[in-house]
Amino acid sequence: MVSIELSPELIPGLPEEIGLDCLIRFHYSTYRVAARVCRRWKQLLQSRELHYLRKQAGYTRKAACLVQLLNNTSDSAGSKPVGQPTYGLTFFDPVSGIWDRIDPVPKYPYGLPLFCQIASSEGKLVVMGGWDPSSYDPVRDVFIYDFTTQRWRQGKQMPGTRSFFAPGGFQGRIIVAGGHDENKNALSTAWEYDVNRDEWTELARMSQERDECQGMVIGSEFWVVSGYRTDNQGGFEGSAELMDLRTGEWRRIEEAWKASQCPRSCVGVGKEKKLFYWGDYDSAIRVGACAVPLGGWTLVSGSAYQGGPQGFFLVEGHGERFKRIDVPPQFSGFVQSGCSLDI
Repeated sequence: MVSIELSPELIPGLPEEIGLDCLIRFHYSTYRVAARVCRRWKQLLQSRELHYLRKQAGYTRKAACLVQLLNNTSDSAGSKPVGQPTYGLTFFDPVSGIWDRIDPVPKYPYGLPLFCQIASSEGKLVVMGGWDPSSYDPVRDVFIYDFTTQRWRQGKQMPGTRSFFAPGGFQGRIIVAGGHDENKNALSTAWEYDVNRDEWTELARMSQERDECQGMVIGSEFWVVSGYRTDNQGGFEGSAELMDLRTGEWRRIEEAWKASQCPRSCVGVGKEKKLFYWGDYDSAIRVGACAVPLGGWTLVSGSAYQGGPQGFFLVEGHGERFKRIDVPPQFSGFVQSGCSLDI
């Protein structure tokens, strides 16, 4: 019998291009098992090259990852949650309609760092920063979840302490900008994390400090929306800044956002890159709106009133049609933030 391990062919008896065409059709959930076939399969299935081949051939699809409030233990009367709120990572596949929970970060088995930020790139999820859930001290931790192996690994720490910053992912890189340091000073600095090389590189500064800003990647541009300066706490700016990810240069745009309105997790992108607030589109998500773009659709969650139950919707286009979706009870908690990823 010919060993697959020793064979130079991806699939013995088949031409190389046909063998590769078979592998790129595998569903991502099978990769962990398929990688055990041989060393070459393992290397290929975990490579960024295969990810781009799958994407180019149309075999990837958009899914949502959410930082979501977990169900807390109730008091003796069963009416009120007790203890501090804990957050976990939720995965939603809009094609299959499947909701699932991603395994906890090994360093934080009982809940994510509070107010951590997430971004994705090349099928990997990156969790950054936040506050230690026990001490409330800011942390610089970076964790990467690979959906092909379904495992976590710890990355190189962030260069400095940074909370409530704007993240975004683009072609194997995670860009972070703004936020505030351990002394509550708003930041104008920006850094780039190379997920594959596990390296941080400092980028050009923005034109001003931006705390509690929102980050998003639109095409080949990284946008940092609104935020406020150190000396104007809570005074959200109407401006935005965008970096051309090919040149690394920043450009400032005035009146891009409604001044005084917090942009975190609720910024939508309309025609001609006009920004809007998702909570204005439907009374059911007026409070705590959170939006995750999924190609032609957007997953939007929120409440009709403060403390009300969460509603979940798939919205077509730029808000043309809202479709309420049923969510299993264990995934009905408040969504703090989210990001989309190609799987």
